[in-house]
Amino acid sequence: MADWKSALAALGAGQAEENSAENRPEVERKKRVGTVYSTNPDFQYEAEGEEEYATLPKNQQKLRISMERAGRGGKTVTLVRGFVGSDDDRQELCKLLKQKCGVGGSVKEDEIIIQGDHRQRLLELLKREGYSQTK
Repeated sequence: MADWKSALAALGAGQAEENSAENRPEVERKKRVGTVYSTNPDFQYEAEGEEEYATLPKNQQKLRISMERAGRGGKTVTLVRGFVGSDDDRQELCKLLKQKCGVGGSVKEDEIIIQGDHRQRLLELLKREGYSQTK
């Protein structure tokens, strides 16, 4: 009885590997940009997505702090814009600011969003951290 079950399980595992998204060429094709097909065996396709920029040093970052209520259901948020760098570094800065202010927040569309009106506190924190061109 165990023989046919193990054989069936082995067949099922093989089919699952064949049908996985990584092995299907059409999934890879959807990520390509520009060229549809090339006969050159050394050709490298360009993939979708933005290239990450190298993170500028803290003293060269031109961060801008503003407060906003519009489109947020009357909730006040403080926005930090102008960070040039990788998403990981932006997330790390957001985490630091949230911890220091004791509030929630997130990163969306190249903006760091901090809940509440914390403009003055964020300005002081960023200058203390070395972001000298912050306004």
